[in-house]
Formats: sequence, C-alpha cells, structure tokens
Amino acid sequence: MRRPASLRVRLLALTLVPLVLVAVALGVWRYSVAQSTAEEIFDRSLLATALAISRDVTISGGDALTPATRDLLNDVSGGEVFYHVTGPDGVYITGYAYPPRAEDATEGPIVFGKGSYRGEEVRILQLVERSTLGNLTGESRMTVWQRTAERHAFARAQALRSLRTMGALLVVLAGLMWFGVARGLRPLTDLEAAIALRSPDDLTPIRRAVPPEVAGIVATLNRLISQMRDSIAAHQAFVSDAAHQLRNPATATLSLAQTARDAGEPAERDQRLDAVVEAARRSVRLTEQLLSLERLRYATPENEVPEIDLIVEIEEICAFEGAAALEAGLDFELAASAPALPVRMDPVHAGEAVKNLIDNARRHGGPGLHSVRVALLRESNMAVVRVIDDGIGLSPDDTDTALKRFGQIGPSSGSGLGLSITEAIAKRYGGRLVIEPRAEGASISIQLPISRAESAAR
Repeated sequence: MRRPASLRVRLLALTLVPLVLVAVALGVWRYSVAQSTAEEIFDRSLLATALAISRDVTISGGDALTPATRDLLNDVSGGEVFYHVTGPDGVYITGYAYPPRAEDATEGPIVFGKGSYRGEEVRILQLVERSTLGNLTGESRMTVWQRTAERHAFARAQALRSLRTMGALLVVLAGLMWFGVARGLRPLTDLEAAIALRSPDDLTPIRRAVPPEVAGIVATLNRLISQMRDSIAAHQAFVSDAAHQLRNPATATLSLAQTARDAGEPAERDQRLDAVVEAARRSVRLTEQLLSLERLRYATPENEVPEIDLIVEIEEICAFEGAAALEAGLDFELAASAPALPVRMDPVHAGEAVKNLIDNARRHGGPGLHSVRVALLRESNMAVVRVIDDGIGLSPDDTDTALKRFGQIGPSSGSGLGLSITEAIAKRYGGRLVIEPRAEGASISIQLPISRAESAAR
C-alpha cells in the first residue's frame, strides 16, 4: 500500500502549485504586454528617425544628413535604422539602394508593416509627404526599417525580470510556509506525544486542549475509546460469567463420572452413565451457545450478508428439532402461511435463533408441556417466526429477566443464554424479539425485515 504524503507536503503543494500556475500565467501576460509596449516605443522612435531624415533631406536637397541624425540612426531604441529615400519623381535620392517590401503595406501618409531584409525580420515604416527638391515639387517617399530581434529581446528581458521577481517571492513564501505549517501542526504532534505516553490500560477520554480543526478528530477518538472501554468491560463480564457457568456442568459431569466408575451393579452403572451423557450434552450445548454469542461480535459485514429464504432454513432446523421433540413425547408442528420469506441473514444465525426458541420451550415448559408449534408468516414488511407452546407460560413482565444473559425465571436445566442470543441475532439483522401475552402457555416471536430486493419487486 502506498504511503500517503505528509500533511506538511500536501498543504505546501496545494498552496504553491496554484501560485506557480498563476506566476506562469502572469509571466505570459507580462511578455505579451512588454511586446506590445516595445512595439509602441520602437515604432515612435522609428517615426522620429524618419521625420529627422526627411527634414535633413529637405534642407540639404538630398545631399547629406546632419551628424545628429546620423547618430540617431545608430543609437535609436531598438537598434540600427536603415533608410531609403525617393524624390517627387520617384528617383532614388539617398540611403540604401534596395529597401525591403512590407508584406502587409497599405496606402497612407504613414504606414507600418513587416518584411524581411538580408534574411532577418524587420519592422518597416513608409512615410509619404509633399516636398520640393530643386525644381521638382511633389510627394517624396521615405522608407525606414529596423530589425525586430531587439524588440523581442526587450520583451523577453521584461518578462524574465518579472518572473525572477515572482520566483524569488515564491521561494520566500515556500520557506515561510514550510516552517509555518510545522508550527501550525505543533498541536497535533503534541497530541501524538501525549497519546504515545499512555499505557495500554489507560482508556480514559483525552482531555487535551486542541484547535477547533482537530476537535472533531479528538471527539471521534474519545467516542472510539469509550466504545472500546464498554466492549472490553462487556467482554470481561462475559468471560467471567461463562467461566462460572461452565464450571458447574463440568463439576457435575466429573462427579457423575466418578460415581459411575464406583457403581457396583451394571444397571446402576448404566443409569449413571446416562446421567453423564446428559450432563455432557448440556455442557456441549452451553459451549455452543457461548460460541454463538461470541461470534455475533464478529459478524459478517452488512454488504456481504446473503439473502436467504427463512422458510427453507427453518424447515431444515425443524426436521431435527421436531424429531427430538417427538422422541420426548411432545406434539410438534411447523406451519407456514407465506410462500417465501426472503431476508438478509446468515443461515447459521437463523438456525441458531430458531433452535434456541424451540429449546427454550422444551426446557421451560414444565411438566404440563404437551405441544410446540412453529408458525412462519408475514406481517406487513416483516418476516415473523413464532414459537408457541402450552407449558407454564411466560409473561411479558418477565421480559427483562428472560433476556438477560444467564437469567433464569425459575429452576430449569437451561443455561439462561438462549433468549439472550436470539435477541442479539434479531437485532444484528434489524429485527427484534417479542415476548407476546398469552392466556395459556408461551408465545415468543422473532420479527425480521423482508429483504429490500423483494420489497422493491412488489
């Protein structure tokens, strides 16, 4: 599993990455603005140079340029300026012999354009003005041009200067954030150190002052600690009760085995061996119930619980339990009034719950017990498994005692775990166990929700 990045690195990345993108965007924008500014400044210098050349040509009649204008040609912004001048009659007067042609030239007294001169891109200005040279009066055409490389270099320099400034600011900001985040996370590291100093047995709530952003984590952690404390307490109580309950049948089995060994007559020995077998059977049943109760703590995750037909599962259980009831001289009946009862439930838990209800009726029905009936029906969106007997009966007022672990309403051979386990199973799958009032005998039912898929189909 890949280890996640530290919180400091994540915060730094989440802050600096957008800033770097903004800096790059600003650099591109700054280059575009610098390019536009360079074009404007250099075009004005080019126009000033063209006007100076025009003035000198007019004054000197095309013979020469003044020293100031020649210096201007070499030192003007944007680099050296080249020129070509023709008179009113279109005849070449002065400058370079072959001027470049503007690719996008238009008509007008002042026209800017782009072209190529000696393999280099140049910016071209054509200036047309009326002038008199000698005895000729008319429009003179002046073409001046300048390499654009200097303009691009100027724009790049301006953009790089801005990027260097922003880069330095980002580096300083990154450093401040790196140490600032570490400072801001100090409460978390202090909390970690405080928790690390705790012993494994210390499950008291964390009462350390923390920032509001961390308060939710601490509250959740305290809730988890509380749940762990309750779970451990319940587990310890369960282990203590289980040890106590297992000790009694184990002691009884040992005593019966010793008396069976010392029995003199074969008939007496057989009788005592039967008692040993019955005691061992009760011990096995108690062990199974304890294991069932413990397995509920580690139940299948909700999304992995299978859908079963409760009628099919209970029919299989009743086939065995019914045979035992008939062997004990009891009438046993299974009646289903619904074609199917689909529920989301572990089939092992379904069988254990019904087995406990039937076993509870047999063990607590008393001497007047003659029949046990299992009814399967549907009430609204609930699947109901009801076990009815004609024994001593169970009042709803005794519900708390009956559902308590190892709880006994009266003397019996049971362990006091059956109804407690059944209720836990019902609650595990969103249902409940109900002790129903009845004039004679007892009626206990498990109510479980019908599976969503079946409900949606209806």
